[in-house]
Amino acid sequence: MSAWLPTAPCTPGACAAHTGRFASVARAVLRLAGALALVLLAVAVVAPVRLLPVRPRHALIRTWAAALVRSLGVRITMRGAPGPDGGRLVVANHISWLDVPLVAAALPSRMLAKSEIGTWPVLGRLAARAGTLFIERDRIRALPDTVHTLTRALLAGDRVTVFPEGSTWCGRAQGPFRRAAFQSALDARVPVQPVRISYLLADGNLAGAPAFVGDDPLTASLWRIARSHGLRAELRLLPRIPPGRHPDRRELAAAARAAVVGRPERAPLLPGVPVQRRHRAPSAPAGEGDQRATPSATDRDSAKRPAESVHQWVNSSPAEDSSSRTPS
Repeated sequence: MSAWLPTAPCTPGACAAHTGRFASVARAVLRLAGALALVLLAVAVVAPVRLLPVRPRHALIRTWAAALVRSLGVRITMRGAPGPDGGRLVVANHISWLDVPLVAAALPSRMLAKSEIGTWPVLGRLAARAGTLFIERDRIRALPDTVHTLTRALLAGDRVTVFPEGSTWCGRAQGPFRRAAFQSALDARVPVQPVRISYLLADGNLAGAPAFVGDDPLTASLWRIARSHGLRAELRLLPRIPPGRHPDRRELAAAARAAVVGRPERAPLLPGVPVQRRHRAPSAPAGEGDQRATPSATDRDSAKRPAESVHQWVNSSPAEDSSSRTPS
């Protein structure tokens, strides 16, 4: 794993336990069967659906995405208004693979995802046909091209969803927002839509079961969610940040994170997990990822230097013990 990749201190053992009631095994199997049927249906119809006009296409996507989340026994609560159509950078905190259909249930959009997802059986094909934008996360020099691709999509009127933490966190703590993607919103002069995702138990406490962190296999995550009873996903569409309000990506990313997290950035406190510390990444030999020789994501960044969103900072927790999960 590249030292430049963002990581989180969250692990399945510390963060992903379900503390509420459990569904029966038979009900869990039925839930998984229903979810699989919906995925296979989407693979079969995604190509013709993309040919539909925007409004009916988005209506079908919202219906399918909400049905997928609910098929796993997760109720959905949405707060806030989606607002008008048109180019918009949607940014959200990142907890689970469930975040993707959950956001799509409110704001159908193109997703920015790591390139490995394109190779997944069934899901990779579905993601590619749905217009997902893929990024090679371990190639820092590819970031300028990624920013340009995002900008073109936004200028074309697409909504693009990004999870700027770059990795999944358990929901009880959040990571810093990487800044590179925010440059695309500045260049395209489109608003930024902050979105806050929470997974809750029936008693209102944060749920651990949906967290997809560390080395947790997808199959284990699916079974844990299907066996959980009383899960609720809450999606808050926060006020949009209009273009021109912030002069550079540093301030724009900070404003979006403050809206999503609701408090200033600080070190996370997780039960049984050491407090995350950050330090400067060690210098790499010339020609092997030397960041000083790496161009910034765009020459129009007023900071004129590589941003932390390009992984200028890394976590001290070992990569194999921390979360590097992300569909984006």
